[in-house]
Amino acid sequence: MKLSKSVRTNVHGFAGGVTSALALTLAPPALAETPAGTEFSAETFELASSGAAEEADSIVEGPVLSQDAGTPAPPPQALPAPPPPKPVDLRIVASQFVDVPVAGDARNLARYAGRIDGYLEVRGSYYGGSDNLKIKIRPEYTWGETSNGEIGLIPGNTALFRPEGAGDFDLSASIEYKWKDGTTLEAGKINVLDISGKLPIVASDGHFGFQNLGLALPPTAVVPNTLTGVALQVPKGKMIYRLWVFDPDSQYQRTGFETKFESGVGFLASAAVRTTINKLPGVVNFAVVGSTRDSFAVDILPRALTPPPQPFGTFGNESGELAIQLSAYQFLKMYPEARGKGWGVLARFQASTGDPTFLDYSGYFGISGNPRFRPQDRFGLAYFQYSLTDELVDDIAFRLGIEDEKGVEAFYTYEFAKGFGLTANVQVVDSAIAFRDTGVTVGARLTTQF
Repeated sequence: MKLSKSVRTNVHGFAGGVTSALALTLAPPALAETPAGTEFSAETFELASSGAAEEADSIVEGPVLSQDAGTPAPPPQALPAPPPPKPVDLRIVASQFVDVPVAGDARNLARYAGRIDGYLEVRGSYYGGSDNLKIKIRPEYTWGETSNGEIGLIPGNTALFRPEGAGDFDLSASIEYKWKDGTTLEAGKINVLDISGKLPIVASDGHFGFQNLGLALPPTAVVPNTLTGVALQVPKGKMIYRLWVFDPDSQYQRTGFETKFESGVGFLASAAVRTTINKLPGVVNFAVVGSTRDSFAVDILPRALTPPPQPFGTFGNESGELAIQLSAYQFLKMYPEARGKGWGVLARFQASTGDPTFLDYSGYFGISGNPRFRPQDRFGLAYFQYSLTDELVDDIAFRLGIEDEKGVEAFYTYEFAKGFGLTANVQVVDSAIAFRDTGVTVGARLTTQF
C-alpha cells in the first residue's frame, strides 16, 4: 500500500516536525589518553573534541603513574603553549550525499543533495576589545533531493532536514562571553546541531558521524532545532552545569524577533559528571527540559500528523511541557600510539509527560569511534527508537496508523586525505507508519572541510 501524494508530502515534512531536538547538554570528554588520577578540565574536553589532543595534554596536570609498578614516573616533557586564538577564524564544511532506498515501499531512486556550513568567529581583539567576547556567525545552505520521509517518519539525513515548507538557507548569529574559570554565556540565535556535534563518542552533526536524526540530533519535540535565547555553561570540578532559557518556537529562517516568546518560555537545566572507568574517560548527563506553552508545537508538527480540532480531538488540550533525559558516553579503548583516538559506547533515554509534547519517549544505544588499524577513520553502529504520544496517535488513527519507529544505522568514514572523508552508510528502519514495510537505505557522503 502506498501513501497518497498529499500524505507523502506531509509525512515528508516530518523531517521538519522532529527538528525539535536537544543535543545532550554536556561538554565532550577528553579523547586523549589521560594520566590516572587526573581530573578532566572543561578546557581539556573542548580541545580534545576538536582533535587538538596534543594541546589537551599540556593542560592536564597531575602525577603520572607507572603502568607496571604503580609508582610515580618522570613527568612528560611539557609541550609548547598553544598559539593565541585568531582574532578572526573561518571554517567551512561541505558535504555531498547520494542515497537510494533498496528495500521497503519507497521507490528505488537514487537522490543527490548537499549542504555547506560556514563557521565564522570574531573575537573582541579584532576591534580592540577583550578576547573573552566572541561573535559567532553561522550561515548554512542545502540543495538537491533527499530521501527523508520516504521510509520512516524520522529523517534519515540530519544535514538535510528542514521544517515543512521551509527554504534552503538560514543564518544564525550569537554573542558569547567566557570567564577565566571556563564559564560561558551565549545569547542570540543558536543552531543546536553545532552542540550535538560535540557529543562525546557520537560526535555527529550531519557532516560527520551518524546521519539519522534519531542519533545525530535526538528529537524531543520541546527544544527547537534553531532557537533564540541564552545558554549558560558552568564547569566546576568534575561537573558541568548548563541552563538554557529560550523561545520554544523554531527560529529557522527567522531573525528571532518575529515570535517574541508568544508561545511561552522554554527551559533546560542539566548536570553532567565526568567519569573514569579503567582509567578511560566518560560522562553521564541528566537533564530536565520543558516549556510553558499551552498548545502543541504547531510550527513543527506536519499537517499529516496534525490532530482534529477540539472537541473532536483530545491532543493539545493540556498546558506545560516537561521531559527528563539521561545519557552516558564511555570510552572502552584508547590507542597510546594514536593520541586522542579510540572507541566507546553511547546510550540515551528521554521520557516526557506527553500532551502537549508529541513525543513521549525516545532513545538509542550503540558503539562508535576510530578503528585501530586506521585511527584517522571513524565507524559507528547504533539502534534507536522513538514513540509518538498516545493521545496524538489516537486522534489521527482514522486517517493514518502510527506505531513506534525503530531502526539501526551503521557507517564507516574513510579519510583518504586530510580534510576529505568518504562515508558509506546503511540504515534499516521499521517505520512508524503502520502499513509501511521495513525499509533499507544505502548511501554515500563526501565531506570536505577547510
